[in-house]
Amino acid sequence: MSAPERRLLLSCEHGGNRVPPAWRALFAGREALLRSHRGWDPGALAAARSLAHALAAPLIAATTTRLLVDPNRSPHNPAVFSAFTRPLDRETREALLARHHRPHWERVRAVIAAQPGGTLHVAVHSFTPVLAGRRRGFAVGILYDPKRRRERELAITWQRALAAELPRGAVRRNAPYRGDSDGLTTAMRREHSPRRYLGLELELNQSVLKSAPQRRALLRLLRRALSTVS
Repeated sequence: MSAPERRLLLSCEHGGNRVPPAWRALFAGREALLRSHRGWDPGALAAARSLAHALAAPLIAATTTRLLVDPNRSPHNPAVFSAFTRPLDRETREALLARHHRPHWERVRAVIAAQPGGTLHVAVHSFTPVLAGRRRGFAVGILYDPKRRRERELAITWQRALAAELPRGAVRRNAPYRGDSDGLTTAMRREHSPRRYLGLELELNQSVLKSAPQRRALLRLLRRALSTVS
């Protein structure tokens, strides 16, 4: 799948912290938690929309809080449900998957199927700069499956392009998470060969996204890197 043949697809699995009316009682008094990084990925959807607009790429976004059901976990993964929804009975959990998880995955599948020349899927996320007392001081994480040569090569290319204009250590590969752990891109890799599908995740530091000048500069660099495949 050469660069001119690839079609870019952007997604955002944790784009909002919306609670559907039927489930608001479950989260009563938990407004602060919903606003935190546990409820969504602050800044990720705005970044994804900016990139999609600039690159004329389709964007598929989920805006329901991941504390209800997590679109970036496989449906069989216990972590697809949070401490709020895991205790619910099986029928209710299946209804949550059908209403708030499966449609997002099916929209991604539909775009991939409609692009016979191959798809580069970039899932846009954000991460909290401090987790469990540990500071995460870098600006961008590029997640990929190291066993997939084309994904690895592309991640290295992007890292070098971004690092050339960012402070030393600002761009890391497979951090703050592993790129081959369970998630939407990992699931799509199981469904498609490397010739048909490349799946990477961009993890953007929320502290950078909060700063308008830093956010604009970073998005400009990301647009330049992604434009080579769009």
